[in-house]
Amino acid sequence: MVIDFNELLTVVFTLFAVIDIVGSVPILISIREKSGPINEVRATVISGALMVIFLYVGQPFLHVLGLDVRSFAVGGSIVIFILGLEMVLGMEFFKSEKDVKAATLVPIAFPLIAGSGTLTTIISLKANYGQTTLLVAIIINLIIIFVVLKSLGFIARLLGNAGLLAVRKFFGVILLAIAVKIFASNAPGLI
Repeated sequence: MVIDFNELLTVVFTLFAVIDIVGSVPILISIREKSGPINEVRATVISGALMVIFLYVGQPFLHVLGLDVRSFAVGGSIVIFILGLEMVLGMEFFKSEKDVKAATLVPIAFPLIAGSGTLTTIISLKANYGQTTLLVAIIINLIIIFVVLKSLGFIARLLGNAGLLAVRKFFGVILLAIAVKIFASNAPGLI
């Protein structure tokens, strides 16, 4: 099957913006400081598996559970909102996982990377683009995610403590705004 390059570019950038791995750097560094080293390969593979599974069976799976995409998005928006509050207020709501494997899964792979926004976007994009285009776009984003996760130490040294704090507060507000937007656009359809 031939993939339209312009469509692929659109889908890659849409997913990149929703995943916002660069904006998540302060959270990831904070998680690494609390829980220890992040297994970049494991986090990338788990989040990638979630995205690919959702690409093929997302809507039917939610339907079996009696959920719709809106309910899923609202639930995810609440988790994203709490993560944003942690960043802005400097408080810890999600307790550190002593098990680094558990911290890799929650909150890194889900909901930070493959969260409700990402999974909902995949379902939405599937209505307009082919599965092959979506699959290639997911793989390209997973490569970017891996590179960012692998570079956390470098990024932390580059920004320094003050820079990390400033970026963390800024992106905390951005996360809060994203969470409010996801909530506001999906909550009215629930009642």
